[in-house]
Amino acid sequence: MTGFRSLPNLLSLLRLVLAPFVFWEMLNGRHESALCLFIAAAVTDALDGAFARHFRQTTQFGAYLDPIADKVLLSGVFLSLAAVHSVPWWLVIVIFGRDVLLLASSAVALLFTKVRQFRPSVWGKLSTFLQIVCATAWMVQNVLNSAPIQAIANALIWPTAAATIWSALHYSWCGFRIVRAH
Repeated sequence: MTGFRSLPNLLSLLRLVLAPFVFWEMLNGRHESALCLFIAAAVTDALDGAFARHFRQTTQFGAYLDPIADKVLLSGVFLSLAAVHSVPWWLVIVIFGRDVLLLASSAVALLFTKVRQFRPSVWGKLSTFLQIVCATAWMVQNVLNSAPIQAIANALIWPTAAATIWSALHYSWCGFRIVRAH
C-alpha cells in the first residue's frame, strides 16, 4: 500500500490533525482535555509503527510523515507549555535550535552528498524520549497541580536540555564526517 491508503499513514495523519487541538486546549486553560488529546496522539504514534511493521505497510511517504507528525506535535506542545508559563522559553529555544540545526544539516547533506537516509542515533532517541517525558510531566502537572509532580517536572528540564544539546552536537559531528567523506 502506498500513500494515504495505509493504516499507519492514516494514523500519522490523525496525529497531525490532533496536534492543533492539543495546543488550542492547552492555550485556553483546558489542560485535562489537552492531556487526553495528547495521549490519543501518542497512541497513534505507537500504533502506526506497530502496524507498519506487523502488516508490512512501510512506505516512503510514511517514513517522512511519521517524524514530521512527531515533531509538529512535540514542538507545538513545548511552545504551548512555554506560552502558559509551564516550561522556560530557553528550553523551547534549545529544542527548536536542535531541530533547525538538524533540518539545515540534512539539507546540506542532501544537496552535497548522495546520502538519503538519516538514521536516528541513540542520543537523538534519548533526547526525544526525555522531551516526551518532560512534556507529559508538565501536562500532568497542569492538570493535577501537585507538588510532587511539579518537582519531577522541574527536575526533567535540565536533563532534557542537556540531552537535546548533546544530540545536536552528536548529529553535527556525524553530519560533518559524512559530508567530509563525500
